[in-house]
Amino acid sequence: ACGTDRRMAKANVTVQMGGIPGAMAFFANAPTPNLIIVESMHQRDQMLSDLDRLASVCDAGTKIVVVGHVNDVILYRGLVQRGVNEYVVSPNNPLQIMESISNLFASTDSGPIGQVIAFVGAKGGSGSSTVCHNTAWALTKVLGTDVTIADFDLAFGTVGLDFNSDPVQGIADALAAPDRLDDVFLERLLEKTTEHLSLLTAPATLDKTYDLSKEATDKVIDVIRQSIPYIAVDVPHTWTGWSRNVITQADQIVITATPELSSLRNAKNLIEMLVETRGNDSPPMLVLNQVGVPKRPEISVADFSNALDLETSLILDFDAQLYGTATNNGQMIEELAKNSEPARKFRELALRLANGEVAEVETKSVLSPLLDKLKFKKTG
Repeated sequence: ACGTDRRMAKANVTVQMGGIPGAMAFFANAPTPNLIIVESMHQRDQMLSDLDRLASVCDAGTKIVVVGHVNDVILYRGLVQRGVNEYVVSPNNPLQIMESISNLFASTDSGPIGQVIAFVGAKGGSGSSTVCHNTAWALTKVLGTDVTIADFDLAFGTVGLDFNSDPVQGIADALAAPDRLDDVFLERLLEKTTEHLSLLTAPATLDKTYDLSKEATDKVIDVIRQSIPYIAVDVPHTWTGWSRNVITQADQIVITATPELSSLRNAKNLIEMLVETRGNDSPPMLVLNQVGVPKRPEISVADFSNALDLETSLILDFDAQLYGTATNNGQMIEELAKNSEPARKFRELALRLANGEVAEVETKSVLSPLLDKLKFKKTG
């Protein structure tokens, strides 16, 4: 189960039956890998004896994780004395095992890895890019932290238009030379729009075709997340190896759909694929956009959610005037109408993506500064 998880995509995993004796037989004439995880159902003395024999066939530098069925302090001390790196008591789940692996190989010098949020539309024209850009903007406001929007729709991307920006370089340069990409090169490619928001724009030209590879897209995202806390990935409505990989490997996924039958079918297919391939992750967030288009027959929000067996995270009503004006001005909804209902909803979605880290800040009363002063006087 761990080996099929997205977090282990870059690890080579081999599973062998037989417990510690099986491991001894397997590695007797083979080099040992970076990590061996063995499971034993034996009691203390037998387990320690088996591990002493396993040590004789292990190469220097190999880490050992033992999964046991005995919760015994004396056993744990014996394992530590023998250099065992981790002891996990069964029953356990894949996330616990992956956390143990991560703790063994995480570098103490490296900072936290940025969160990747993939925004994808259930169909073309669903407004996924609008949701992506406005939610990323809202993230910078509610968190006060750096966010980068990466526009992977190289031929028709709109992030430059939506932010009234036309940089000379962008994401195409990064994808063309992924081996050259580092923090310095990335800094030259990013277009800073506000103190905390930067863009990796698409060229949006048709002078050539863009056939991307999974390796190149992985490299670009990996380099960005080394220095940026949040990466909003604007995924085009296409189904290729690289686009599927970007979606399935993301930390969080936002699907934007419209209340129509074709959108419902596509959203259902997407969600079923994600549930199957991301069994250890929370389900994607669903945004139902363009609700209430005049004279258009629509599937109700309740029926749409019930058909997908997924709660709708955000409902955005149709407002041609507001969204059209914002697009034509190269502005975000919050810039144009700060107190509007859509602006508030984009902030709500941003808070949910940030796991409610700043919910308390957002709900402060306008009297907070005065109350803080009174509290300070009282304390004095």
